[in-house]
Amino acid sequence: MSTNKFETNAIRTQLKRSENLEHSVPMYVTSSFVFEDAEDMRASFAEEKERNIYSRYSNPNSSEFIEKVCQMEGAEDGFAFASGMAAVFSTLAALLDSGDHVISSRSIFGSTHSLFNNFFPKWNISHSYFKCDEVEKIESLITPKTKILYAETPTNPGVDVLDLEYLGAIAKKHELILVIDNCFASPYLQQPIKFGADLVIHSGTKLMDGQGRVLAGITVGKRELVDKVYRFSRITGPALSPFNAWVLSKSLETLAVRVDRHCDNALKLAEFLEGHEKVNWVRYPFLKSHPKYEVAKKQMKAGGCVVAFEVKGGLEAGQKFFNSIKLLSLSANLGDSRSIVTHPASTTHSKLSVEERAETGITDGTVRVSVGLEHVDDIIADIKQALEA
Repeated sequence: MSTNKFETNAIRTQLKRSENLEHSVPMYVTSSFVFEDAEDMRASFAEEKERNIYSRYSNPNSSEFIEKVCQMEGAEDGFAFASGMAAVFSTLAALLDSGDHVISSRSIFGSTHSLFNNFFPKWNISHSYFKCDEVEKIESLITPKTKILYAETPTNPGVDVLDLEYLGAIAKKHELILVIDNCFASPYLQQPIKFGADLVIHSGTKLMDGQGRVLAGITVGKRELVDKVYRFSRITGPALSPFNAWVLSKSLETLAVRVDRHCDNALKLAEFLEGHEKVNWVRYPFLKSHPKYEVAKKQMKAGGCVVAFEVKGGLEAGQKFFNSIKLLSLSANLGDSRSIVTHPASTTHSKLSVEERAETGITDGTVRVSVGLEHVDDIIADIKQALEA
């Protein structure tokens, strides 16, 4: 039974039980599937039947994971990948042809930036960037070759917020494909399709798993677009493993309760940092001081798990801060049950030049905290002692 309740669908969307009547869906750790006879095999490969053939194409565990995310995002179809970046690359590569042009927010994950600048130009695919605070310039960047409008919101790592409704209206007006990376929000907090997105991408590695165990990615959205992504990926092979799909499908059952706690803790940390004398600025979507606070309230249920701030004193002070952390993890992941502190300038965005980092608001003192599920008093206490060190 499907309902309109997020939490119920996350738990009760399951594969049809086998004759064993298992309560929890088992793992289908198999590379291939067998056929009844020659005609069954022929019809299956001819796509006259909808069935599993090979786990690079589909697998029962992947199908369940995809179905859950489609319900959460209000999408028609999807495909699951071995990582978030496999989802980003495969989605864009499947839809773009030589000569095409992409318009993207400048504030995107470092690896996505590398795709646009280092790899797509080899295939004569160009791009133009717009700054998060200059969305009114998007239309001036559109050319006859523009096919895709791409953005993350909230952004990595500066936690900027873009108006999805505004982006959706531009994409519709100019017949562009709007692709949104929804990783920082998760489908529990934000559903970009409601605002006009055609495709939504997630790194399942982050909040969807929530415990730092597996790599995964997924793209969901309009069926005719997902079909192109599927056919590209069926040949090129970036599919999610059955085991990781099984882990993620179980993880989604607790997504709502986990993300509620992430958001509560993150807001409290952001409010603490906002009043600290060693901090220049704090960015969190549900802080009233955030420049896009009203936009965030319009399109998000809560602010997410990531808080960004700048330590006073630049690089030296930032290094002292990181070296003084005792409880929190120094890592490059996010969306984990464990709180994580990251220095974007030397890790996730280290391949960018100083000028490129400045364009996205990343300074030497910028800190990104993925706020976990520990008691918030302990999270704040560790950040406080590191700042005071």
